[in-house]
Amino acid sequence: LKTSNHCSGLRSAVPLAVVVEEILLNLPAHQVVRVCRLVCHEWKELVDSAAHWRERCRREGIQPQDVSRPPDNWCQFYFLTKKRRNLLKNPRAEDKLQGWTIVQNGGHRWVAEENRKPFPDETVTKCFVTSYGLCMKQQLIDLKKEGYSDAFMDQLQPHIKISDWYAPRFDCGCQYEISVELLDRRKNPICTFQPQKVFFQQWNDEPWCQMIHVFKDYGPGVRFIHFTHGGVDTQFWAGWYGIRVTNSSVEICPAKE
Repeated sequence: LKTSNHCSGLRSAVPLAVVVEEILLNLPAHQVVRVCRLVCHEWKELVDSAAHWRERCRREGIQPQDVSRPPDNWCQFYFLTKKRRNLLKNPRAEDKLQGWTIVQNGGHRWVAEENRKPFPDETVTKCFVTSYGLCMKQQLIDLKKEGYSDAFMDQLQPHIKISDWYAPRFDCGCQYEISVELLDRRKNPICTFQPQKVFFQQWNDEPWCQMIHVFKDYGPGVRFIHFTHGGVDTQFWAGWYGIRVTNSSVEICPAKE
């Protein structure tokens, strides 16, 4: 019988840390943070590492819009991106005025209509239309009910992005206005965005315009977001010749946009 010190096919053992990391990457992210991270010091280091969350983002196709500017905190970036959604209900008038609180309902009142002019996003086909008396509507967003805890908002103070689209009729002048407030638990304002009113003259080309604002460094205590917008036609014409609004959004988003 011949013996040999050479064993073909013998492979070196895979490091335990690599095995554990692969297991963690295949578990739900919230379970990794809430449970696995508490198992031992070694697991905590793996979960807290930027490499873990960078790899999780890669596998799930989550990347910064500008890849040359990576996030400062990949874990925060992951969770903010996964949770990101429009916090406004019925922003495109698909369910008429459901979800909105009417503040002012002048003239012939608010109405939902098909867009007169194609919207940049072809999936948006309807809008809210104002009349010859001031029309304003609003929504109050409860951040805790939407899944953003007090500690999350106070410690991370994520960016809050506001977007609103508006357009006039070509044959009638009109006015557009918007106000967005970040409120504390007693619904007192902490920070407010209220730009100057926008006026359109008669005989325009009915442009769709976008209003954008991002709240940053607003401090602790934000518990609600109060979104209000609307307008009026400026020529006092019967019917619905005032400003049109649609595709409004309020999003909690990563800083690295």
